Amino acid sequence: MENQVISETFNTLWEYCTANNRLCPMPQKWNDLHEMLINKKQNPTGGLVPLLPLILAAWHETTPLEKQLRFKEHIQWASDNNQIEEIGKYLRSLSETDWTHYGEI
Repeated sequence: MENQVISETFNTLWEYCTANNRLCPMPQKWNDLHEMLINKKQNPTGGLVPLLPLILAAWHETTPLEKQLRFKEHIQWASDNNQIEEIGKYLRSLSETDWTHYGEI
């Protein structure tokens, strides 16, 4: 039986990122992911596109769903910028303790 190489897509990666009640990477790992994203832009109000991860003070001021939706935007950005394979490899290399899970925060 041949080993099949499965091409990473937004859907395959998002399925992985939400398995086992995963919510988003822990703050430092999420920040590392954001640093990897290419083609970031400064918007007219001074913020970055895509928006920053909800870490530091925002970690305590946002709901789990808000965190997951922001994380999903980062995965979509990677997909839209032909970076899904690279980001997928990074996220799949994280240990389970590098993830925040629903019910933990």
